[in-house]
Amino acid sequence: MKLGILRTDTVRPEWSARFGEYPDMFMRLLGRLDPSLEFRVYHVERQEYPDDIDEVDAYLITGSKFSVYDDEPWIYRLADFVRELHARRKTMIGICFGHQMIAHALGGETRKSHRGWGVGLHRHRLHGRPDWSDDGDAQFRILVSHQDQVERVAPGTEVLAGSDFCENAVCQIGDHILTFQGHPEFEPDYAREIMQLRRETIGEETYQAGMDSLDEQPETERIGRWLLAFLHKRDRAVA
Repeated sequence: MKLGILRTDTVRPEWSARFGEYPDMFMRLLGRLDPSLEFRVYHVERQEYPDDIDEVDAYLITGSKFSVYDDEPWIYRLADFVRELHARRKTMIGICFGHQMIAHALGGETRKSHRGWGVGLHRHRLHGRPDWSDDGDAQFRILVSHQDQVERVAPGTEVLAGSDFCENAVCQIGDHILTFQGHPEFEPDYAREIMQLRRETIGEETYQAGMDSLDEQPETERIGRWLLAFLHKRDRAVA
């Protein structure tokens, strides 16, 4: 399987040597779990797109510091591309900004949460057992870093997981789109760096709670396996 990663941001230079760029984080996680995967990266913030929509089997949209409602030409073009992918029923995964972008482009609404910033490790709970999930606990631990969130889902969306802080944390549309508000690709040390950078912005109480939450480990590989199960199930369905 070939996975096209739509890169929507650049990691700060002082962090990139240690953590890599956002596509690198996904390639480490998913490539470790499935060495047969092939990756292609498209830097859509720089207007880089595939010459042929079918040159890869599926797409993944990364997180970003931008908001999906920002007045940026590249964001408008990405929204158009999401609509094209949906119309063609191409397999698509959205993470954080990608989760919000898919909802936004397909008729939902993303805006700043009245609850403020979500940072550190959060617990989300699955509603039932999606066919890409496992038999483990319905509650799962995932790193988050967001103020925007999906407040109204797009038509045809099934909400598969949420929390008191973020009701629409995992969403699926048909059998071809799966989105997560959280960051399965993040390492705790990267989440810590972001919180330290934004300490004044997110507020001291939220900062301290977020830092304390990192005493527990996110279920990185578990969620990575879910993403792969979704990708491979869809790949078999369209083969």
